[in-house]
Amino acid sequence: MIRTAGLAAALMLTACGQRGAAPADNAAVTEAPAAADKAAAAGPAEPSASDRPVAIAAAAADLKWGGCPPGMPEGCQIAVLHGDPAKPDADIFLKVPGGAAIPPHWHTASERIMLVSGQLEVQYKGSAPATLTPGSYAYGPARLPHRGDCRSATPCILFIAFDLPVDRHDYAGTI
Repeated sequence: MIRTAGLAAALMLTACGQRGAAPADNAAVTEAPAAADKAAAAGPAEPSASDRPVAIAAAAADLKWGGCPPGMPEGCQIAVLHGDPAKPDADIFLKVPGGAAIPPHWHTASERIMLVSGQLEVQYKGSAPATLTPGSYAYGPARLPHRGDCRSATPCILFIAFDLPVDRHDYAGTI
């Protein structure tokens, strides 16, 4: 059985160029370093038109903001940063007006959130509420219902990375 902590440590050592024995608690991680070595042997990537590097600020004047799907608070906006939300691995900014509540919902994909501005209270089903401030990170497993409340007077801007196509499903149960 592969233990997550041991695998993560092995991957970090491999990614940092460290070559040594696998952690004592996890002898089965030898496949991960071998895969990393194979990828490294292929050499660096060349830029492509379909997968270009991106660096953009949440306040950039040329950022294209659009409306949110039904069920989200009035005035909510989304900007696609990378990828296609209809396909896996899309990154977005989500802007929620100050004082607005994000009703309970869930996604097919897991989500990785970093709060860019504002103050957001987020709660995942079965967990205590957490208050995010700029620079805070939250992870939501796939299909786990959650809710959010922008607790600041200014908009909350969230960076969200999805590993599957972006979707949103209302949730009527208790969080």
